[in-house]
Amino acid sequence: MEPLINYITLSAILFGIGVYGLVSKRNALRLIFSVEIIINAAILNLVTFSTYSQPPTVSGQTFALFAIAVAAAEVAVGLAIIMVAFRLRSEIDVLDLKKLKG
Repeated sequence: MEPLINYITLSAILFGIGVYGLVSKRNALRLIFSVEIIINAAILNLVTFSTYSQPPTVSGQTFALFAIAVAAAEVAVGLAIIMVAFRLRSEIDVLDLKKLKG
């Protein structure tokens, strides 16, 4: 087995990429992708710590499956909102979407 630090480092890199995407991008699709990268970093941590716990348990994998299901639902709702916004404004820049307040 690989050392625990390799998985934690990979998870930290994924989290950093996701945060950078959230902070620097204005496109709504890129924001959703960035949130998905952050969720994948959390899922990697869940599985890693579950595998390296003594005795090894499957609770991390169980929580990871629930997190994947929640992430899929989040993407479905987010893409539906983006499609409606694109039909209304012909663009998906999040700064322009702030003008849609009722």
